[in-house]
Amino acid sequence: MGNNNNMNNQMGGFSGDMDRNEVEIDLNKFMALLSEKSALKDRIRELEDERNDNPFQKWIFVAQAIDSWRLIPRAFLSVYMYLLYYVVFWYMDLVDPSMEQSGLISVVVGAGAAWFGLYTSSSKSNKDFGKK
Repeated sequence: MGNNNNMNNQMGGFSGDMDRNEVEIDLNKFMALLSEKSALKDRIRELEDERNDNPFQKWIFVAQAIDSWRLIPRAFLSVYMYLLYYVVFWYMDLVDPSMEQSGLISVVVGAGAAWFGLYTSSSKSNKDFGKK
């Protein structure tokens, strides 16, 4: 057993009882390991805190906000709702609607189903932008 401790001390100053998960280390070596760990953590923090000097970063943030808030599909649906409201009331004010006017109403109302279908099927969960 004494010969084993001498061999461990020659290999780096470690000794202990491996059956009980105990390790003995020289205090100076332990303090050096702690300071090395602290220095590595500080360097990681520095690297994480460095500013991204991408000149287009503001535009990237705006694009991500527009994409996550789904502003463009909502704007299109808002315009469609206004158009539908206006066209339906225009049609109801007609005294004797023609076949062409009825066809226009059918197309506008039918387009609403297509718009809504596209809006609901284009959720953010279907896209994996930037996820690796």
